[in-house]
Amino acid sequence: MQIPTFQDVQEAIPRVRQVLAPTALYEWPGLSQLTGTNFYLKHENHQPVGAFKVRGGINLVSTLSDEERAAGIIGCSTGNHGQSLAYAARKFGVKCTIVVPKNNNPDKVHAIKLLGAEIIEAGADFEEAKQYLEQELVDGKRRYIHSANEPKLIAGVGTQAIEIFETLKAPDVILVPVGMGSGVCGTGIVARHLSPTTEMIGVAAANAPANQLSWKSGTMQTTESADTWSEGVATRSAAELTQKIMQSVVDDFLLVSEDEMRIATYHILKETHNLAEGAGAATLAAVLKNKARFQGKTVVAILSGGNLNLAELPEILRLGSEQ
Repeated sequence: MQIPTFQDVQEAIPRVRQVLAPTALYEWPGLSQLTGTNFYLKHENHQPVGAFKVRGGINLVSTLSDEERAAGIIGCSTGNHGQSLAYAARKFGVKCTIVVPKNNNPDKVHAIKLLGAEIIEAGADFEEAKQYLEQELVDGKRRYIHSANEPKLIAGVGTQAIEIFETLKAPDVILVPVGMGSGVCGTGIVARHLSPTTEMIGVAAANAPANQLSWKSGTMQTTESADTWSEGVATRSAAELTQKIMQSVVDDFLLVSEDEMRIATYHILKETHNLAEGAGAATLAAVLKNKARFQGKTVVAILSGGNLNLAELPEILRLGSEQ
């Protein structure tokens, strides 16, 4: 696997733009006041599937060979990667199969089905679902698209950062939620090229720290559980390619608690009238948790997705109203 370059991201732009419009980058006064920063949200929740990953899906599927398109694609996902592949597959006339964990976010499963993909349920979590796919379904015919170890996915996702720097030439900080790492890697590759002084920070759930532990140690780490309501960051192990890239593009890696993500989701809803999923709100949660560190800075937080399981909303509203 070759590490994608800034040139790869640039080459992805026309492929992505032929299908997807740029998303908004807004400075929200209420969130700026709350955090003591100039706080911008990059609204990847405005994508047609409600999350950033569709950029990578479009970039990769659009470059498949005729033989690969005829055979179809397969992937494993808790939701957003699956929607990305299903959306791109429908756009380019490719059959798509997605493996999801049992008891997955039902709204995300429904959304994948609506896009025409076949759903297979397997395993108790993402790791078990992926293990089932790789052991039972990879057949050498269908193109298996890993959620992180795919240079074209990472390059496609990096186009979100091109759009950020078209508006803000040199923000002090960009925070990106980390599930398997394609978002922080694509964004970091662009940031290192266009604004080396911009600090790149990954954010994950404290209950699912495998990526942070891997980044800190420089070795691949696995945890026994990923006990978080935020399925977008619910991973028990890291991915080789994204970890390799993170070593050179990530300056720091912060963890946030379950309730910190809920409270951040509440503030986003209150101040911007946007619904954020847990991973999408994790970046604001990290800034609120470390206010002194970010005081007075121009901060960009990637709102990676808005595909919230609505069953979480009552607890989010309850905790938020107590603030």
